[in-house]
Amino acid sequence: MDGEELATRSLLFSQVHFQIVQSEGLKSSDAQTLCRALVDNGAQDHSNQSPTGKVLLDKVTHIISATSDFPEYDAATDALKSVVKPEWVNASIAKGRLANPRSYSPDPRLFFSGLVLCCADIPEGDKDAVMGGVLATGGLYSSSVSKMVTHIVALTMDHEKCQTVLKKDLKCKIVLPHWFDDCLRIGKRLDEDPYMLPNPEVLFKKPHDPIIETKKIDLQGATSTQPTELPRFRGSDRAATRQLDIFRGKKIMLSNDLKISSHLRGTIEDLIDQGGGTVTGSVHKADVLICHYRESSEYRSASRARKEVGNLTWLYYLITHNTWTSPMRRLLHYPVSRYGLPGFDKFRISLSNYNGEARVYLENLAIAAGGAFTKTMKEDNTHLITAHQHSEKCDAAKEWNINMVNHLWLEDSYAKWQIQTLSNPRYTYFPPRTNLSGVVGQTQIDRHAMERHFFPEGSVEESEGGDTRQLSTRMLQQHNEQNSGLPGSSQRPILSSDLMPYRTHSESDTPRASRMHKANGPLRTPAASRIVIDGKENETPSTTSSRGAKDRAAAKLHDQAADIALYEKERKRVGGVIFGRRRKTSEDAVSNDSRKRSSSKDEGQATDEDARDAKRAKKSRQPPVMRLLLTGYKGWANSGKKEAEDKSRLRDLGILVTQDPTHCTHLASPSILRTKKFVCALAHAPVVISTDFVIDCLAKDERLEPEDYLLNDPAGEQRLGFVLSEAMSRAKNHRGRLLRGMTIYCTEPVKGGFDTYKAIIEANGGKCLLYKARASSATASRAANAEEDDSEGMADDELDYIYLISGLSSGEVALWNKFRSMVHAAGKHPRVVETDWLLNSALRQELHWDEVYELTEERVNNGS
Repeated sequence: MDGEELATRSLLFSQVHFQIVQSEGLKSSDAQTLCRALVDNGAQDHSNQSPTGKVLLDKVTHIISATSDFPEYDAATDALKSVVKPEWVNASIAKGRLANPRSYSPDPRLFFSGLVLCCADIPEGDKDAVMGGVLATGGLYSSSVSKMVTHIVALTMDHEKCQTVLKKDLKCKIVLPHWFDDCLRIGKRLDEDPYMLPNPEVLFKKPHDPIIETKKIDLQGATSTQPTELPRFRGSDRAATRQLDIFRGKKIMLSNDLKISSHLRGTIEDLIDQGGGTVTGSVHKADVLICHYRESSEYRSASRARKEVGNLTWLYYLITHNTWTSPMRRLLHYPVSRYGLPGFDKFRISLSNYNGEARVYLENLAIAAGGAFTKTMKEDNTHLITAHQHSEKCDAAKEWNINMVNHLWLEDSYAKWQIQTLSNPRYTYFPPRTNLSGVVGQTQIDRHAMERHFFPEGSVEESEGGDTRQLSTRMLQQHNEQNSGLPGSSQRPILSSDLMPYRTHSESDTPRASRMHKANGPLRTPAASRIVIDGKENETPSTTSSRGAKDRAAAKLHDQAADIALYEKERKRVGGVIFGRRRKTSEDAVSNDSRKRSSSKDEGQATDEDARDAKRAKKSRQPPVMRLLLTGYKGWANSGKKEAEDKSRLRDLGILVTQDPTHCTHLASPSILRTKKFVCALAHAPVVISTDFVIDCLAKDERLEPEDYLLNDPAGEQRLGFVLSEAMSRAKNHRGRLLRGMTIYCTEPVKGGFDTYKAIIEANGGKCLLYKARASSATASRAANAEEDDSEGMADDELDYIYLISGLSSGEVALWNKFRSMVHAAGKHPRVVETDWLLNSALRQELHWDEVYELTEERVNNGS
């Protein structure tokens, strides 16, 4: 039997032809160990057949690398070669069969790659969401606890799976579902520490407690587009130079747009020579182009030919670290645009809560994008980029109504070369107790975006012996048309002289570069292509002429479609993972049967429970008839599982339980309440019914008539001094515009919280600003002008007043006189009011004033 087992193991990698790429994460000794393990199990090593270290794509089937940061990565993925982490080898040997390569991919977009996740005591609907999300982002899901599991998602430590981890002392992190949900919202793998049981910071720490930056980032040599000094070597310069081999077998061209002196150019050329490379004056003979701007002919020619194109900072990084990295791996290693991102010149950007290299990197990135960066923040700033929401700048941004975003907005805008919308919650979400500076610098340049904007199909490509003095008219027109429609844009149209290539030699060139240019001859524009373009504007040019490669690519994409579809569906699900919501529809979800077959094939850990889940029938659901908002309902208190089940049953009856007051058609409440949900929803005139409607629908398992359950609360109406039916009639007339044109200030410590009153004011068409006495009289003037410009239908006397909603704490009382002075300076009358003024006005759906709402120092002193 032992002989049969040995024979089986020896055939495990019999179809594998591999090459190992060494890096900082995969040292030579580890590479040798992996090589022996692969060869002993039947694999064929091709590493020795490439003296320059270049990956032989025509011979290998698998590339073993700890990172995607090697020259042939893009070509390997285009050719459908399996690029896997070293862990793939050990996992395959442990299972006795080849593991799924996608689960061990070094692709940074698959940020859960290498993660094996298991769920404990969370609702069944959330388990489906977790499973779909982890599979779509490169991880694996296991229904049982084993040594392979890296994370368990749980609500408490009481579950048997968590106890198993403690008893067996497994190296497994037990986290709240909040961690998984926040990772999907941000699109990055966040630090687990604030979410780890048994004492997660997100539940026990106060919101304003200091957030410690625990994760160090490596941005050294990638914080600027212009290096300030020559690269420094470790150890003596002579010893370091002898070991430099990063340019071995490569031809490098230094563009004249680098604007460096002849002395410095000569020094750089010597370093390239000593590192095993050669310098060329022809972009067509070069393997690598070093340039500063994207609007040059050399840039377009090299980019269209899929050559490596980087700036001088990137070249210095290679020399300093003697390790290859793609110029697209770090945003500031790639050439910049002369004119910046269209529309970005209107932005004034400031930073908060970023320190060290991260701060310098973001400052230079904002400038490279074409924006204006300010160290101090003033009222004319348009954006505040912050790692979390706790700082004086963040408080001022709320008060001055400045857009507050995380750094991903800036990085994605630059990488995709398109200003990203602030309505995307990914850019305005700040996970609790998490400092986002730990994920700075992980965004890469979007190659397809660069192709669309800077070297699209049909642009001029130079050939050997061609003439580059003529430029494609189509390129000029396309860029100028994009910029001409921008309001307030200061960009001038690009002229052909702007995009003319720099001379390939001059009096300041070094002798080596000049000799090479003379030998190669001048560049010329090639003859027009004989290939007729079929008019498809968005078609990406093929990188290979092999039809078989295209078929394999389509087949691979088809295999992944199930996981991708499930993930996209769960990502859009209202409430996310942590609120216990089930999916909106079931028919769109990928069947668990196919997913479990895939999981079983990959891990071999499927259980009877998995099989039962896989065979669960899916009901087809029709669009909802009612969108119901619940408030004050006690039926689901402390029972997440019952809540998920009841919501699913209601959805089957055509009733969608929503959390959004602005889109609900019905509001269910046991009585008239002054909760945030009730008051906000009332502004949009929903049908107000009793929560008995929900109880009876669940009991009878049918959708009853909501008109039979209209809310009747005479005691509540008498207590609050209004009639609900009359308020609903006024709400229909206002259509959410009761406070239209009004700017209302609110103190931060006010009872109920600033966010609550901001939501109520905005639901009624007003604008709410945080007041901390930082704003100048200009702020009040702008608010007053805004009211006058957008106050149709309001009483004239209301236009004369500006309100501050406040409590009675000493800190709030100290703000009153400053507020009054600010408003008087704007020519208006101040009113400092308690929260009841806003709540009662919103409930009644009419602006109701009574002196009892006004707060004065005399009232505070009297204790009334």
